[in-house]
Amino acid sequence: MSTLDVAKKDFLDVRRAKIVWFVSSLYVLIAVLMFYFGQNNADDPEFYYALTMLTGNGAMILTLVALVTAYLAIAGERESGSIKYMLSIPNSRRDVVLGKFLTRSTVVIGSILVGFGIGAILGTLWYPSIDVEMLLGALALTILFTLTYVSVAIGISAATASRSRAMGGTIGFFFVTTVLALFRMVSFALNWILNDLFGLDLSQNALSFIEAAMSPIMAFFGAMDLVFPSQVSQTAPDSPWYLEGEVMIVILLAWLVVPLVLGIWRFERADLG
Repeated sequence: MSTLDVAKKDFLDVRRAKIVWFVSSLYVLIAVLMFYFGQNNADDPEFYYALTMLTGNGAMILTLVALVTAYLAIAGERESGSIKYMLSIPNSRRDVVLGKFLTRSTVVIGSILVGFGIGAILGTLWYPSIDVEMLLGALALTILFTLTYVSVAIGISAATASRSRAMGGTIGFFFVTTVLALFRMVSFALNWILNDLFGLDLSQNALSFIEAAMSPIMAFFGAMDLVFPSQVSQTAPDSPWYLEGEVMIVILLAWLVVPLVLGIWRFERADLG
């Protein structure tokens, strides 16, 4: 068997998970609400405001969609013992990790495509015009961002031997890099540790870069400047080059690749006995 064979088998399992369908449906509902309220709260509704709300406000839901879809992909089978059967077919451990990532990514991308597809339909019906280039840019950025969380969840699942550890690691990652980051607690902690405690005297721009490097969702918001007009820009006009949207894309790509590579490395050395 191969990576694709693992993915096909895994898809039959994941499509039966009710929690996955629930959180995916929640994102579709968010898409409808964003475009509905976007056109009802403005005398002259503009498509990009509604698209911005879907892209930005939907990000939190998508992190949950990705994490819930992927965090038990490998750890669940290790705990039940079924992973031994999959490896005896035979599959390499790398095939298992990559196959699981492919399946869970497909499910998550499907939810995003449905949400944006509904947004495009509602935009055509409710708004004077739609910007197709902006829509596709937001879609591509959203997919990249969400896949970073799939990669993290798969990496955690591959590195842990039980459901409880996979859940704990995933919840911890979500809380620190998403919840605390959005409430600016990560920025506050970085300033206190690096400047107050260690006396490094880093600028706010430097702290913002470190925060983005630590948190995919903050890098995502920084990269939104590449898609949306300056009216909704997340970055100040005089920001340094390392806070530009292109750099944020590089950070997201790193979050996409590194957790997956580390997960494969850890799983290949794990004792499954």
